[in-house]
Amino acid sequence: MTSRDLPPLAASAQVEVPFHDVDAMDVCWHGHYLKYFEIGRAALLRRFDYDYREMRDSGYLWPVVEAHLKYIKPATYGQQIEVRATLLEYENRLKIGYEIVDCASGTRLTKGTTTQVAVCARTGELQFVSPPVMIERVERAWLG
Repeated sequence: MTSRDLPPLAASAQVEVPFHDVDAMDVCWHGHYLKYFEIGRAALLRRFDYDYREMRDSGYLWPVVEAHLKYIKPATYGQQIEVRATLLEYENRLKIGYEIVDCASGTRLTKGTTTQVAVCARTGELQFVSPPVMIERVERAWLG
């Protein structure tokens, strides 16, 4: 059985849209959706024990090099939203898919992806394959 035969690794987090994230019309400013993606991404990384501290401690930095968002419906002040993050790729880069939905209705508000690449913290060199430590943790999460 390969990783492609297994269900995707996923995690989610709930967020209440705070007052400081909305404009005068109670609509969430578009840039805050990346912050919400980050909350979902951190939940997913913890799912396979490779959150930002573990990344740093393993000797690698993982900058976001690409982000795509599709706004479908606006989030508004006080709305309870769920940020769902799913691991899409991990062998050569870390690509994560996101979906933000309204908790009450399940209506999709936003979807998107981010791509991160490994960089050696000591040398600053881009890694063209994901480091073994991350691959091992992802595969261990599938088994556990």
